[in-house]
Amino acid sequence: MSHLLIQGGRKLHGTIVNQSNKNSAVSILSATLLIKGTTTLTDVPQIEEVDRLLELLQSIGVKITRPRDHQVRVDASGPLRLESIDRAACRSVRASLLFAGSLAARVRHFKLYKSGGCHLGKRTVRPHWYALRKFGVEVVSRPEYYEVKSAAELTAADIVMYESGDAATENAILAAVLAKGVSIIKMASANYMVQDLCYFLNSAGAKIKGIGTTTLTITGVKQLREVSAYPIMPDPIAALTYLSAAITTRSELSVTNCPLEFLELELCKLEVMGLKYVIKNKRVSKNKKFTIADITVFPSRLVALPDKIYGRPFPGLNIDNLPLFIPMLTQAKGRTLVHDWAYENRAVYALDLQKLGAKITLLDPHRLWVEGPVKLRGAELKCPPALRPAVNVLICMLAAKGHSRLNDTYMIDRGYEDLYQTLNSVGAKIEVCK
Repeated sequence: MSHLLIQGGRKLHGTIVNQSNKNSAVSILSATLLIKGTTTLTDVPQIEEVDRLLELLQSIGVKITRPRDHQVRVDASGPLRLESIDRAACRSVRASLLFAGSLAARVRHFKLYKSGGCHLGKRTVRPHWYALRKFGVEVVSRPEYYEVKSAAELTAADIVMYESGDAATENAILAAVLAKGVSIIKMASANYMVQDLCYFLNSAGAKIKGIGTTTLTITGVKQLREVSAYPIMPDPIAALTYLSAAITTRSELSVTNCPLEFLELELCKLEVMGLKYVIKNKRVSKNKKFTIADITVFPSRLVALPDKIYGRPFPGLNIDNLPLFIPMLTQAKGRTLVHDWAYENRAVYALDLQKLGAKITLLDPHRLWVEGPVKLRGAELKCPPALRPAVNVLICMLAAKGHSRLNDTYMIDRGYEDLYQTLNSVGAKIEVCK
């Protein structure tokens, strides 16, 4: 496990180019199993989460090549060997759950080892299985794995999602694209990675309508065609991470390549808090499906929000962006109630920031008060076992006077590409120690 030595209290300056999207990458890579041919993806983030998923694909017989940086070629045309699946990779990546939907029309009976990811308390998988059952896929939970059995032919279904979760919706979509007939998925997640997945599948010949809404109509096709080059969309959560670092350190910083539709409400909240910023150069993303722009933030006197802040399914404030407000709120005058209802214990990890001088009061496992402004101070901490709370610690250490040490940083490396080098390029001082 590596650790970081951070000299805090430094101003950031310059420009950061936003990275490609982690969550889109893992869902689209899982979807390549539907294509008995070669798929080439571009703008793929070079992060640990993607590496683990590629290992998982290779372990079942998929051929993976990387012709150049940020490009991945997937050949899933050959026979698949589910009996040789990499158990460790399967357990470390929660996105492995998507194999249930992407393999259902191709492999009638297989084991899928139970997965990990962020430790956020109990995270139900029942919405996945309730949805897949409608298409003829039965999933039985065993102590260490899920046993997946599919009907000889998947059939279309009209379903209401038990929970409007991103991955559960993606599993339903993956099953529906090759199911015979017309499926309607109601209460679907319309989040950015779900949209990106749908656009990718349509480029492969799927027939999905209603993208960006909570009702999807999917006409099943017999097979999907090869995709020669599909660019993964930019990452809205990474974009807000960089912006949060700049705002918390009271810096002027530009972040380019930001997917604007998935940051507008976040920017609205920050504007109410007193943030000064400009949006420039609106344009269309490389895959021609999203509006992207460049955002510059300026040092601002922030005030606490007059109302509680909470996440919700798109088009609400993104559930993964909610924790990134906590470092910024430590620098805002007043007290803000943060309601992180979606996970059992993610809010609890914010208490780690108390060791850096943050004034945070935990009201219950989902709600906390953040009071500011405070002068953060250096300390030694271990990364929380969840991605966004872990990067929150790093952001606060950048703003903290003095030296800090952050141990066991794998959780951050799962989701961010060259984060420390990127921050150093705009004025941070982070030393990576093995």
